[in-house]
Amino acid sequence: MAGCLWPCVTGGGAAADGAGSLFRSKARGPVEVVRHARELLAFLAENHDACGDKRDVKREHKMADLAKSIGEMKSILYGNGEADPVDEACSQLTKEFFKENTNSLHLLVVCLPYMDLETQKDVTQVTANLLRQKVDYRMVASDYLEENQDLLDVLMSGYDNMDIAIHYSAILRDCIRHQVAARYVLESQHMKKFFDYIQYPDFNIASDAFKTFKELLTRHRSSAAEFFSNNYDWFFPEFNSKLLSSSNYIIRRQATQLLGDILLDKSNTTAMVRYVSSKDNLIILMNLLREQSRAIQVEAFRVFKLFTCNPKKPPEIVGILVTNKSKILRFLADFTIEKEDQQFEADKAQVVTEISAM
Repeated sequence: MAGCLWPCVTGGGAAADGAGSLFRSKARGPVEVVRHARELLAFLAENHDACGDKRDVKREHKMADLAKSIGEMKSILYGNGEADPVDEACSQLTKEFFKENTNSLHLLVVCLPYMDLETQKDVTQVTANLLRQKVDYRMVASDYLEENQDLLDVLMSGYDNMDIAIHYSAILRDCIRHQVAARYVLESQHMKKFFDYIQYPDFNIASDAFKTFKELLTRHRSSAAEFFSNNYDWFFPEFNSKLLSSSNYIIRRQATQLLGDILLDKSNTTAMVRYVSSKDNLIILMNLLREQSRAIQVEAFRVFKLFTCNPKKPPEIVGILVTNKSKILRFLADFTIEKEDQQFEADKAQVVTEISAM
């Protein structure tokens, strides 16, 4: 359509789609699309009991109309295959979506369990885009999340519902790209629940939970460092016992790599010094070095070297290293990786020097 400022989308309705229809409904603009979707979501949220009844005709009509509206938003934000997205249209849609006191995202999340799978996928794509959009060079989603932190509680509750967990988790990760949202979750009781979610028997949910867990602990360094400082006493013992000592190989491998990422980040120096001053932690890492998996051994070595290179080793750490000196040196002599890595070789040489001098 000549002069169209955004990917053109048509409104819903049986008349528009009828075989004998001579006219199509007028294309809705970004603001209209959001307002229409919001009206549908508000109705569905208030009548969620009816949403569970597949035979409810009104419910079916509303859900179909909502799916179409979500599709329209997706076309505006991503393009429709024929036209690329237009910045102005995306900005208008984003501004209306996060408009003060409208609660669009909260309504969308609350109604997500009642949607069909394809619409749920569209919702995760739409929210991912909206949470990254800038309006007048501002991330308006950050302001919204700061004012609607209860939304994060709703998303976290998704891990207790296998039917919705993956979608809620994806939206949650997009939310915690904003530091205000990440800080809220880090400071909440939700963090303790991750240790259970990561051990779910359902592999997909467990892996997704770990992905979110890692994002929380590594994306925003200042907030993560504050979390480790305030929660060291319970967090690392839980990490050691439930993740590093897990009977599940994948969990042990992911956790060992994450521990290295955490302790080697300069923002977490205080937590690192405290961690490598514990003999119990050292014993766990030495056991990980004995794993049959070379991948786990390599990740464990990244942390083990911090114990050996600590200039202020506590006496109990020195005692363990001296007692196992010959075993450690024999292990390191045969410890190699497939690809040539100068940093790995330099780190190994340094550890050998430190241990030999004891």
